[in-house]
Amino acid sequence: MQAESLRNIAIIAHVDHGKTSLVDVMLKQSGAFRSNEKVEERILDSNELEKERGITILAKNTSVFWQGIKINIVDTPGHADFSGEVERVLKMVDGVLLVVDAFEGPMPQTKFVLRKALELDLKAIVIINKIDRPDARPYEVVDEVLELFLQLGASEEQLDFPVIYTSARLGTAGYEPDKMNKDLTPLFETIVREIPAPESYPDLPLQMLVTTLDYNDYLGKIAIGRIFRGKLIANSPVAVVKRDSTVEKAKVGKIFTFENLKRVDVPEIEAGDIVAVSGIPSINIGETIADILNPEALPTIEIDEPTLTMMFMVNNSPFAGTEGKYVTSRQLRERLFKEIETNVSLRVEETEDTDTFKVSGRGELHLSILIENMRREGFELQVSKPKVIIKEIDNVKCEPYELLTCDVPDLYAGTVIEMVGSRKGEMTNMVNLPGNVTRLEFIIPARGLIGFRSDFLTETRGEGIMSHVFHSFQPYKGEIQGRNRGVLIASDPGEATAYAIYQLQDRGQIFVTPGTKVYEGMIVGESNREQDIDVNITRKKHLTNMRASGSDENLYLEPPRIFSLEEALEFINDDELVEITPSNIRLRKKYLDKNSRVKYNKQRSLGTNN
Repeated sequence: MQAESLRNIAIIAHVDHGKTSLVDVMLKQSGAFRSNEKVEERILDSNELEKERGITILAKNTSVFWQGIKINIVDTPGHADFSGEVERVLKMVDGVLLVVDAFEGPMPQTKFVLRKALELDLKAIVIINKIDRPDARPYEVVDEVLELFLQLGASEEQLDFPVIYTSARLGTAGYEPDKMNKDLTPLFETIVREIPAPESYPDLPLQMLVTTLDYNDYLGKIAIGRIFRGKLIANSPVAVVKRDSTVEKAKVGKIFTFENLKRVDVPEIEAGDIVAVSGIPSINIGETIADILNPEALPTIEIDEPTLTMMFMVNNSPFAGTEGKYVTSRQLRERLFKEIETNVSLRVEETEDTDTFKVSGRGELHLSILIENMRREGFELQVSKPKVIIKEIDNVKCEPYELLTCDVPDLYAGTVIEMVGSRKGEMTNMVNLPGNVTRLEFIIPARGLIGFRSDFLTETRGEGIMSHVFHSFQPYKGEIQGRNRGVLIASDPGEATAYAIYQLQDRGQIFVTPGTKVYEGMIVGESNREQDIDVNITRKKHLTNMRASGSDENLYLEPPRIFSLEEALEFINDDELVEITPSNIRLRKKYLDKNSRVKYNKQRSLGTNN
């Protein structure tokens, strides 16, 4: 039996191909808003960081109504680092809208999300978006998408995908790029016609798979997922089948369905729909809410493993506790273990040191978003240099490799190839695109990408576009040259002075401004040499009663280099840390005292230090 008045779809794509913008237009054109209602752009990106960065981090649920049919829509992240979100939500839907940029064509993340959808045997509708771009090449892109389907081993049925051409910016769609409707009617018609209605077995025992968790101050933990069979009734007893197959008794509180952007309270709901449920505080992702008398589990959600790890530590710098609200190891531990309840692709492990936690994720962006959220909440902490997770496969030391795609002006192609080669990357493809752009594809160890983005943007004068996605575990490739310059280390505590900065400018690039508070062991610049140099950045000019004319009255200071969180994580070496507080990001040496650093370096050179 099928729920004919329902459709469940997910929107998947590479980052910045227009998923969220398309959902915005679908909501507007289906009558989700009043004609005079003021609506923000990127409606679903409600998180502060999502708005700032223009990316989707968390999967979102919404729905639209089209000619009496309810279409549940899940907007998914496009960044590979948040692919755990994508994998989960695909379990809730019966089909996907694969959005592809009409110029860029399929990119690494397109391949990743499509592979997941095909593995789950989901029906795909291909949407060629940004058709209004002057450099759009719709027919070539459709051929590239077909090639990708074939490459991923799609079945004959999956290869017979419908294609819709859209411009999310203009709110138009069409079956041909030169015959566009004034609205998205062709898209809505295709969804209703091509995406199968969900199977509904209302008379069978209840089964609901929890794929997402939310939290409300009044209702507590809220479980979101799809009901696969049976009927869910508010305030009724249920069984919760845990991931280890144990069964717990629980009671459902309120039940909500998604209508446009609102959650609507309902007394009961039948199989096929996507719902939110309150009242079960112990519920976790991947568990099944089942019939109390006949508790049967649905297959659990398998998520790809993390590839990157770093240490999260209690802040122990001289400035510890002066800027943050949460500073203790207990608070740090609670926050990290709370995160893994909803962030399923994250791992947190305790270490022998009670002040240090090992946190593993899917990439630098995945971990830096967590850190950024924590600092905005008022946490103070320190983190180490990110390291890739090494595995032993068939007695061979293996490391994660990434598929790296770079779109660069032709002029810089040689430089980028050389840069990637020095980081043990191998080029697998090179394509000339319109507009004097070259697309380069590489297989590169994940280690080689740490610190690569900033170098890449510098060398391509900010014109290059890069993206990467996990490829496979392969044999370890040996050492990769990291940062080849030392740092300038503050030798004295105090405030940085304009005079000292001026005197040190020829030693390297400075990271601080006059008046910045510094402590011994804090990194205040990058040296021109390979070695670290201790400097007194708090030095003041000796006062005399002699007045020089002209030159020493005005000090010309070069602009300092100010790091973003990601840039700071990429910059540091093994013996350095990033100190993160709500108001500052500082770089420091692991050992603040000069004698301790000398001892550490001696031990390391002798191979006695881990």
